[in-house]
Amino acid sequence: MESKPQETKKNRRPTKYKPENAQLAYQLCLLGLTDNDMATFFEVTEQTINNWKQSFPEFFESVKKGKIVADANVAASLYKRGTGYEFTEVTNEEDEQGRTRTKVVRKHIPADTTAAIFWLKNRQPKVWRDKQEIKLSGSIAVNDLRDLTDDELAKLKADLERQNNNEAN
Repeated sequence: MESKPQETKKNRRPTKYKPENAQLAYQLCLLGLTDNDMATFFEVTEQTINNWKQSFPEFFESVKKGKIVADANVAASLYKRGTGYEFTEVTNEEDEQGRTRTKVVRKHIPADTTAAIFWLKNRQPKVWRDKQEIKLSGSIAVNDLRDLTDDELAKLKADLERQNNNEAN
């Protein structure tokens, strides 16, 4: 009597998924890891990560919540950097007699224009993007050079030579 290998659902290998993977995935997403990065961490393929999201609702929710929290934190930091902010710095300083004094200083960080531009270009691309789309209407008439007079041809040739000389300098 031969023993048969234990068959899994649709003859697949048993899953490497463990219930604690959901909490780990949440923490990894807070660190900014992508699905591909998580696959490397869990030593599986990215497709397996996608399968886990479909098969294990708690895993899917953890990944989703972790990414939302991480993105929100970065957005809040970018917003603060783009608009400027104030904070209180507390330090302990020692004087000549060895006594420790607590020093409280209110500091202001001015707005960073690069952060502000980045924010605006992504939040309102139609208004703030560098590339402006302009629609033109009408037509352009192109004259056949054979229809030009000798004077017009001489002027065109002089204009082209002047333009080439300017580009060369």
